[in-house]
Amino acid sequence: MNYSKKFIPCIFLYQGKAYLDFNKSNALYDDPVVLASRFSDAGADEIIVFDLSTAGNDKEHDEALDIIKKICKVVDTDVIGAGNVKRMEDIKKLLYAGCKKACLNFSKEGNVEIIREVSEKFGKDKICVCYSNNGQIYDNKELVNEYASELINIEDQDLTNVTFTDLPIIVMKKSASLEEMISLFENDNVSGLTGIGMNDNCANIDKWKAECNSKNIPICKLDAKFSWADLKKNSDGMVPVIVQDYRTDQVLMLAYMNEEAYNTTLQTGKMTYYSRSRQSLWIKGETSSHFQYVKALYADCDYDTILAKVKQVGAACHTGRYSCFFNEIAHKDYSEKNPQKVLDNVFDVIKDRKVNPREGSYTNYLFDKGIDKILKKVGEEATEIVIAAKNPNENEIVYELSDFLYHMMVLMAEKNVNWEDVTDELSRR
Repeated sequence: MNYSKKFIPCIFLYQGKAYLDFNKSNALYDDPVVLASRFSDAGADEIIVFDLSTAGNDKEHDEALDIIKKICKVVDTDVIGAGNVKRMEDIKKLLYAGCKKACLNFSKEGNVEIIREVSEKFGKDKICVCYSNNGQIYDNKELVNEYASELINIEDQDLTNVTFTDLPIIVMKKSASLEEMISLFENDNVSGLTGIGMNDNCANIDKWKAECNSKNIPICKLDAKFSWADLKKNSDGMVPVIVQDYRTDQVLMLAYMNEEAYNTTLQTGKMTYYSRSRQSLWIKGETSSHFQYVKALYADCDYDTILAKVKQVGAACHTGRYSCFFNEIAHKDYSEKNPQKVLDNVFDVIKDRKVNPREGSYTNYLFDKGIDKILKKVGEEATEIVIAAKNPNENEIVYELSDFLYHMMVLMAEKNVNWEDVTDELSRR
């Protein structure tokens, strides 16, 4: 099977820092979370994080998991968690931290024995296997083929005669030129490239993808259901594009595409427009670094307008505003009906009370009394929900649920948890 080829930088995480390789003694990269964001913004298809914390040091391991959780939260790229796995609980912690997949290292004693258990518990699509020599896979090929979904070759083993598995293989390289990458991707089993060679060339991912595309090497890219010819153009031969933040649905800007901009957007995954004033192609963020990464594209009912849902880096507007739509023309008072906006607005008030106390505020009374009082109120309100649910009047449970949500948000503010933390976790589930 000829798999779509992925460009996968990796992070070697040790004591809160990102190292160059497994040795933990070579030059450091940036802060791991900053580095992961850089990889994601460069167009990485996935990121592998190797937890190199000291065996038996639970504190170090927990701190590494906290960093992995932060990485999973800030990047829009799938994260594979690897390293320091000894039991099912370690796989569980990586997946609960937000990793799309977790790795068992078949170089480590005990990892072979638990592959069936973790695969049946979490699903084989969540399980990768790292290996340092082909024999580790060959000797356990039945287990691997049944209970894993992908392999990671961490010692650059020979792949020319790999006949013991049809699983996709990610190959780790210490160095990689464009020619080496092309040669590697000609192997049908190879699904991705990772390692120092990928890290050092992350700025070239877009160029490498374009080169692969020109050579008909399958890569992970946007597959469009409509061609440019399917869309209806305006009198200038262009199509207007409305751009939204994919998380909040906030409208960010309006721009236009010609055929080249449309195809470039699909190929690179970065929003590209045609500037009518400059009469030239315009990659959003090319000069400001405020790129827009495509999450989804939709055509309207008449096929004459595109709606783009994007991850916006920085500000969408040239004025420095996040959205271009900030000049109010007219306004009529209304009650907000969007549930998430209502919760966000209430939560914003609660967080403001914590920073800017107001005399007589019940919220400040709870913060002043501390965590025990807040927990007591959350518990009381949860009980009130149970009691209200036993009564026939539905208004009572609505009232109690509202009371509970308010006190829950006070607890969230006290523990520095935000709605995005909660919704991200629910989304992963």
